[in-house]
Amino acid sequence: MIALAMFVIALALLLSGIPVAFVFGGVALLFALLIPELGLQVFSLLPFRIYGIMGNTTLMAVPLFIAMGLILEKSKMAEKLLETMSGLFGGLRGGLAVSVVLVGTILAASTGIVSASVVMMSIIALPLMLQAGYNKGLASGTVAASGTLGQIIPPSIILIILGDVMNVSVGELFMGAVLPGLVLVGLYIVYILVYAALKPEAAPAASQGERVGIFKALAAIAPPLLLMVAVLGSIFAGIASPTESAAFGVVGALLLSAFNGTFGRSMVSYALLETVKLSGMIFMILIGATAFSLVFNELGGSDLVLEFFSHDIGNVWVFIGVAMLAIFILGFFIDFIEISFIVVPILVPVMHAFGIDPVWFAILIALNLQASFLTPPFGLALFFLKGAAGTMVTTLQIYRGIIPFILLQLLAIVIVILFPDLVFAFI
Repeated sequence: MIALAMFVIALALLLSGIPVAFVFGGVALLFALLIPELGLQVFSLLPFRIYGIMGNTTLMAVPLFIAMGLILEKSKMAEKLLETMSGLFGGLRGGLAVSVVLVGTILAASTGIVSASVVMMSIIALPLMLQAGYNKGLASGTVAASGTLGQIIPPSIILIILGDVMNVSVGELFMGAVLPGLVLVGLYIVYILVYAALKPEAAPAASQGERVGIFKALAAIAPPLLLMVAVLGSIFAGIASPTESAAFGVVGALLLSAFNGTFGRSMVSYALLETVKLSGMIFMILIGATAFSLVFNELGGSDLVLEFFSHDIGNVWVFIGVAMLAIFILGFFIDFIEISFIVVPILVPVMHAFGIDPVWFAILIALNLQASFLTPPFGLALFFLKGAAGTMVTTLQIYRGIIPFILLQLLAIVIVILFPDLVFAFI
């Protein structure tokens, strides 16, 4: 019961807005001091754990992929992609929204940073869609959902974190996420086309004068596509580890930036500074979560969860359903990093007890965590969209527009549960 109280207090403090790393570390310190049989000696292993985190070759890929995404954010790649793709599909009802989804897919496979993708497309694509007469809900929902594809389409930061937390090969997670990610993209496109067919006035076709040829579109797609193939292909072929591929991706992003004429001291300074900030935040949370888990496990928290699911419930599908529901509900209030470091480690022993494949389960969690970017009231993608869009759309219009895409994400989870071979197709 003490372990349960510790978890509840930590969750309550997270909802209050206190920085995550301080919540984890502070709650761990509080319970260590309040419970006499624990004391500060419970943290005797913490320095060794921190040293292990800092020397973890898997986690080294995190700052490298962040740097790659930030460099590409400033390379004007998104502008060229949207300009040409919207022209290519402009003659189709809903074609502009389809082009936004496809560009979001390419950005996801190139950068993997949700904030950058959502802000870029909010600034570039949203005005184009509204000027073309698109329904504001459909337009904002498409931009927000497309911008979050970087959570499931590799290279994804969340897949790297889950690989470390669940002790799973990041390369296998990248390969396993490809088809589920494409299934989600396909669901988005089908929904947009059906919506446009049922309500033509909500997603009109562009005039012939706005259309461009296939070769111009290919010229815009080729550079990021080559970078994506080089980074992911080297991992899938076993030529390089995710960390080595991430380093290669940074070099490729710099070359792409130079090709687009955006390479300069200010761009490099921006990318490096923001990389340090984001990486520092993630690793501080990881250190705090490590302290939390030491105390939580010492209080028997993991044993309590294992006992509940494996003996009190004893059904693998009930466990999967409860786990997915809990992660989805928590996603309304806290973000994916907190869920990854505080909830997922609790589920891992139960997963092993039931004999669930960790790669498949990790992909389900990643799909679920992607929804946390879209679920109000604290969906980060909604904040990014509203901040970049200003008065173009209201918060209510954003919320209404995003609901169908959240339902599509839940449908994607169901599809992966029913057809697990989607995960293992490339492994």
